[in-house]
This record gives sequence, C-alpha cells and structure tokens, in this order.
Amino acid sequence: MSTTLDHPLVPPSVAPETDESWDLVIRPKRHLLDVNLKEVWDYRDLLYMFVKRDIVTVYKQTILGPIWFFVQPIMTMVVYVIVFGNIAQISTDGIPAPLFYLAGITLWNYFSESFTKTSTTFVTNANIFGKVFFPRLIVPLSVVISNIIKFFIQFALFLAVWGWYLRTGDTLHPNLWILSTVWLLLLMAGLGLGFGIIFSSLTTKYRDLNFVITFGVQLAMYAS
Repeated sequence: MSTTLDHPLVPPSVAPETDESWDLVIRPKRHLLDVNLKEVWDYRDLLYMFVKRDIVTVYKQTILGPIWFFVQPIMTMVVYVIVFGNIAQISTDGIPAPLFYLAGITLWNYFSESFTKTSTTFVTNANIFGKVFFPRLIVPLSVVISNIIKFFIQFALFLAVWGWYLRTGDTLHPNLWILSTVWLLLLMAGLGLGFGIIFSSLTTKYRDLNFVITFGVQLAMYAS
C-alpha cells in the first residue's frame, strides 16, 4: 500500500519552481582594504545607538556627571604644571604652562581613549558579535565618534583658557597654523581607529596586551 503526498491542485509531473532571494549575503574579505562603506551607511541607525550608549553610560551613576569631562583634564594639567613646570623646570618656549599642557592633554586624551577602547572591540562585544550580524566596523567607529564629542567639550575648555591668556597677556600670537587643528584631529582619529583595529584581533588571543597597551599609551604621553 502506497500513499501519495502530492498536492491535489498540482499535477505530479510538474515540479514546483523555487525562487530564492536573499536580502543579505555575507562574504569573506578578499583583501586588506576591502571595506564596504555602503554597508556601514545602511547600519547608521545602529551606529547612532552605540554612540548614544557610550556617551550616556560613562557617567550615568556619578554625582558630578558630565562635569568629569572638565575635571579630568584640569587635574591632569595641574599635575603636569607642578611636576614638569615647577619641579623638572622643563621650558615651554614662552607659552603659559597651563595652556601648553592643556593643549597636549586635550588632543592626546582623544587619541588614547580611541585607541585603548577600540583595541578591546572583540573582547568587550563578544556576546553581541555571537548573536546577530552587523558590520563589525560599526563598534570601533562608534568609539571614535563618541570620543570626539568628549574632545569638543574639553576643547571648549582649552579655548576658554586660551581666550583668557589672549586677553590678559601678549605672549600668544596666533597664526595660520591654527588651521591645522582639523588635520591633527583627523590624524588622531585615524591613528586611534587604525591601531585599535590592528590590536583588537591580538587582544582577543593574548589578553596581556590590554595591560601593555594601557602602559604603553601612558609612557608615550610622558615621552612626548
């Protein structure tokens, strides 16, 4: 005894046609510079959510909140002025010491935080990467963008100090080199993103590199 499972409205001799279409096809990267920027743009809403998360959750349960954006560079500047300016007697070539160190701190903080946080991309986001697909470049880009917002806040503090010295003294003479600020910011963003992505694959296997990177960034700051 045999049982026929054919659909009553479809003749047995006619095979049903299958038309498979996919909204997304995941393929391996073919070369080093194979970056799909269109794919990143398609996930721009997710990028915005990651940026918002990074900004909101940093000082969410703190008393001072966003004021820490100003407290950290000010306290670091005071330490540098005392150690390098008063104790070590390192010359700043006529530039007021607070302004000199605040300029370096503001730009270096952006690079160091972008680099150190991007270098742990796979470790800190392992659970998300294992559950859903999205362009992995979204996560390090969100770190660079969220940190640039913090940079602008600290840069406003630097401009305030700079404006005060311009008004009260005659030791500063701005020139066209001030236009290089945009280039320096792009350079720090590119270096932080690039080095962070390179080391992110290494820190996944060798967790000791997290401590080496943190110490190395601090050492490079003092060396500069």
